[in-house]
Amino acid sequence: MPVIGIYNPVCGDQTAKSFFEEQVFPLCERYSISVSSILGTERVNHVGELVQQALENTPVTEVLTIILGSGDGTLHEMINYLSSTELRGRAGIPPEIHLVIIPCGTANALYSSLFPADPGESSDTSSIEYRLQSLRSFIKGPDSHLVPLTLAITTLSSPPNTRLRPKAIASAVVVSTSLHASILHDSECLRDEMPGVERFKVAAEQNSTKWYNSSAKILPVASLGIVQLYDPETKEFISHPDADEDDPFVDLYGPFAYFVSTVNVDRLEPAFRITPLAKDITPSEATCDLVVVRPFSDPTVSMDTPEARKIFSTKLWDIMKAAYENGNHINLQYDEEGNLTTEGEGPLVVEYIRCGGWEWIPDDMDDDAHLICLDGAISTIEKGGRAVCVAATPQAKAGFMVHG
Repeated sequence: MPVIGIYNPVCGDQTAKSFFEEQVFPLCERYSISVSSILGTERVNHVGELVQQALENTPVTEVLTIILGSGDGTLHEMINYLSSTELRGRAGIPPEIHLVIIPCGTANALYSSLFPADPGESSDTSSIEYRLQSLRSFIKGPDSHLVPLTLAITTLSSPPNTRLRPKAIASAVVVSTSLHASILHDSECLRDEMPGVERFKVAAEQNSTKWYNSSAKILPVASLGIVQLYDPETKEFISHPDADEDDPFVDLYGPFAYFVSTVNVDRLEPAFRITPLAKDITPSEATCDLVVVRPFSDPTVSMDTPEARKIFSTKLWDIMKAAYENGNHINLQYDEEGNLTTEGEGPLVVEYIRCGGWEWIPDDMDDDAHLICLDGAISTIEKGGRAVCVAATPQAKAGFMVHG
């Protein structure tokens, strides 16, 4: 089984190269793991080019293992490069790739979901041992402890009259619009000044009072034929009350404050557990876990005004803070005065939905509603266009498997 090492020297705090030299490869040598090549990326999409070369030199009957030192964005680049590239010598046979992840990015959502730090202990996610857990899993058993990656395939469509071919993008962590997409969009301007997660908090403040005008159509879970909604009272998923067997789709109307969809992960930062049920109530098939916050669910909000947005922004931050409390935001409800509570039977603060996918149709007049985040990369939906995101089940003996 061929093994290669690839690291992104400029991701996160830019220490990936030294961490590989001082920790990763000495550990491989200690356990007699032969790493055939050690490569650093030099430009956008270079990781895809390097993996393509390695795959074309790997027999079809063998599995390529990649020790990848990066953040979620580099993995995203690799997946999308390979999905749009024809591999020489494989006769159309899709490759199976095993990934050993070394977290070197900023948030490291996939890694921290595979190896969550114990909230009851003072776990240091920057410690050497914490960062070597995927590698140690590989050392224990190269063919065991493998987790298949579900991919969220997002298709960005132009207006029908343009007759342009839709663009498909694969994501392994998150697809979002609204506040999360705006935060990622604005945080890029702060990357050099603030390489850590603090830049996301600054960008969040800059977008704290924005609402996003759009509509969304939620697609059912394939095997169930229904959209599921989390019920805080029973602590279980139920059939969404706005759908039935005759019409299994659910329509959501804005404005939206928050719209985040994940696959494979229950958190976007080590402590920011935004979709906790991805781990607590594990799906049996490829699905999207979707977290939605709509201001008009608040019984005290009846109009979109600057004052209403300002007041609601304080509640939104309370919702986000609850996500840092082991994902407790999904249990919040409104009381009659619009206060957030975990008791009673008031309207849901957070709509936690499990679905097969979703469609986002932004209002042409709202530029910010056209931003969409795909594993941290920002795209813009054209005016008159839409985005459709669908969870894809990995093929047998193909796709990406992670040592977890």
